[in-house]
Amino acid sequence: MERFRFVTTPFTREIRIDHRHKVAHIEEEILALKAAIDSRQSAVLTAPAGSGKTLVLRTLKSLLPESRYKTTYFKLTDVSARDMCRQIAAALGTEPAGNFPSLVRAIEERLRAGFEDGGLRQIIMIDDAQELRPEAMKLIRLLTNFDMDSKLVVSIILSGQLLLKEILHRPEMEDVKQRLIRSSELRLLTRDETKSYIGHRVKLAGAQHSPFEDGASDAIYEITRGNMRAIDKIATACLVEADKAARDGVSPADVTSARAKLWM
Repeated sequence: MERFRFVTTPFTREIRIDHRHKVAHIEEEILALKAAIDSRQSAVLTAPAGSGKTLVLRTLKSLLPESRYKTTYFKLTDVSARDMCRQIAAALGTEPAGNFPSLVRAIEERLRAGFEDGGLRQIIMIDDAQELRPEAMKLIRLLTNFDMDSKLVVSIILSGQLLLKEILHRPEMEDVKQRLIRSSELRLLTRDETKSYIGHRVKLAGAQHSPFEDGASDAIYEITRGNMRAIDKIATACLVEADKAARDGVSPADVTSARAKLWM
């Protein structure tokens, strides 16, 4: 911290939404997802692990006025359709009891009541959706079908790794896929975006000048291929290596040393 003139921990996962590094393609997808919600539709977001999809969901939630929307975030893995219903019911303030059909009816009634009373519009975000069981995934079709498909009372945002896209393209998932008006996909950062990301994070931590040499930033990109989570991890390790050697800058040699210790 002292050597590199940081006032806060660099490359931490604890970062405020308004402090995020704004990358054009990510900001475009955030706005596209918001447009889907504004039109009372559902959508899917896929991305490689570590590319910022959860940050996208956090940002999206921050853009939805609490006076109009109630956003519920789930990270469900390998749960049955009934268990998924129970968690959704509890989040909506409905008694999470009974068999599967009664749970679905209770959720539908709560959603319909809020819609007809002009209450808060319900937004359900499901992260790591590639881990859902097929029967739980198909629950989306039930929850978005009101009054013979004539009303849009809830928006569901599915988020997951690239496998989720493959799952939704399976023939048995066609009815679910048709409910999703927008399919957004994040990519990893380019070389220039990686350098910009590293510069943003060290500046955010209080450094007036980036301690990462251009060669070090290039080396980090070659190792991580623009994966933000991996960038955070190895950049932190690089700073430790440079500090141990009492150097005020991070060199490509530090990147090599950090890589060897992180991924032996």
